[in-house]
Amino acid sequence: MITGKKSLPLQHKKLYMAKNKKQLPLLENVTITDIAAEGKAIAKVNDIVVFVPFAVPGDVADLQVTRKKSSFMEARVVDIVKPSEIRQEPFCEHFGICGGCKWQILPYAEQLKYKQNEVENNLRRIGKVQLPEISPILGSAKTIFYRNKLEFTFSNRRWRTFEEMNSAKEFDTMNAVGFHIPGMFDKVLDINKCWLQDDIQNRIRNEIRSYALQHALTFFDLRVQEGFLRTMMVRTTSTSELMLIVVFFYEDKIEREKLLQHLAEKFPEITSLLYVINSKANDTITDQTVHTFKGNDCIYEEMEGLRFKIGPKSFYQTNSDQAYELYKVARNFAGLTGNELVYDLYTGTGTIANFVAHSCRQVVGIEYVPEAIEDAKVNAALNGIENTLFFAGDMKDVLNAEFIRTHGKPDVIITDPPRAGMHEDVVKAMLLAEPERIVYVSCNPATQARDLNLLDEKYRVAAVQPVDMFPHTHHVENVVLLVHR
Repeated sequence: MITGKKSLPLQHKKLYMAKNKKQLPLLENVTITDIAAEGKAIAKVNDIVVFVPFAVPGDVADLQVTRKKSSFMEARVVDIVKPSEIRQEPFCEHFGICGGCKWQILPYAEQLKYKQNEVENNLRRIGKVQLPEISPILGSAKTIFYRNKLEFTFSNRRWRTFEEMNSAKEFDTMNAVGFHIPGMFDKVLDINKCWLQDDIQNRIRNEIRSYALQHALTFFDLRVQEGFLRTMMVRTTSTSELMLIVVFFYEDKIEREKLLQHLAEKFPEITSLLYVINSKANDTITDQTVHTFKGNDCIYEEMEGLRFKIGPKSFYQTNSDQAYELYKVARNFAGLTGNELVYDLYTGTGTIANFVAHSCRQVVGIEYVPEAIEDAKVNAALNGIENTLFFAGDMKDVLNAEFIRTHGKPDVIITDPPRAGMHEDVVKAMLLAEPERIVYVSCNPATQARDLNLLDEKYRVAAVQPVDMFPHTHHVENVVLLVHR
């Protein structure tokens, strides 16, 4: 618990540069009452809702309004007049600047409570469907160092904190490697220690920075599109395999090899050391050739004896331990006996499909990205799974009456769509297919609730299980079982 009036660190006090000519008000001694959707705290002033980041229920704070509309306002915290009894000190030195882990000031038990509330509110308010008792959210055993993948950007336009700008400190370099500042496409916060992934990523990133500065390697300039070092990615697995991908803007064989060899010698833990030469305008490497400098071209994750190949471009749930818990819920909801035909929609690299394959007669997986489908086939072969079929294409085009006639009427559909939810045509196809059960896995309970409303004409909600995949953020996964009426 934090006591006494507290002026927030200067990094929380981003000077409000009002685009409006009219000066917006300072609201004093405002009590924060709740947490809203998207993780912002809320208060009410003269019956107008105020959305406030970096505050927790129970805080009494002075708020500077940054945006004012007739029905709501947005504000930032200037001072904590009286901290909430539940407010806790953030553990990360970069809190409030990098844009991630915004709920560090909220105890984890409270985070879970508000995530549970968000699921229930969305299902009731948007879904408007009859609900059973919603199961308590499954929290993550790990709340720090839980991710298996992080990406960092090199930049010659380092973001300076307000403490740094107001100090007399001289900076001998403006180079940085870290995360983009929200709303600043060309500014990067230099990260010393990130708590999201195993500490090996901190040691590797900091070593690359030190080596680059010592050897005068240039950091990328996003505005003018020049510089040698561009991005880096670290991937880890529960099997202790480690992939490092370094992305360069142009080829300099001598300097590239010297850096990569240095990293290989410094970090023998790296089992897959890869590099990319990306000279195009954007940072994505999905359309780029990935070269192997040392070790393997992939790493492997394991789950219940199954092995999953993860390449530099592969999608895999970023919290491996919680992904296992999530998939167990989905499999349990599916109620498989060994005789079912299962459709796995938005199958990705076939993780769920292969996870349930031993419990059913056949799995048919559909995914938009062709490369992901190839990975799904590889993962099936890797595990000796022969009862899966995978198809690539836009879901709304692939899943239709003809497809169902060709491949059979499914007994169970498992669907795990992107944040936008399912296209209406996909929902119609599911209603046409009329499986006995639908297991809907969602990373966005709001769009999930919308889709449940559309499915309500033929299906009732039989079970709901929220799962927390991302501690210290407002994001929450939710699994719903629908049973044919």
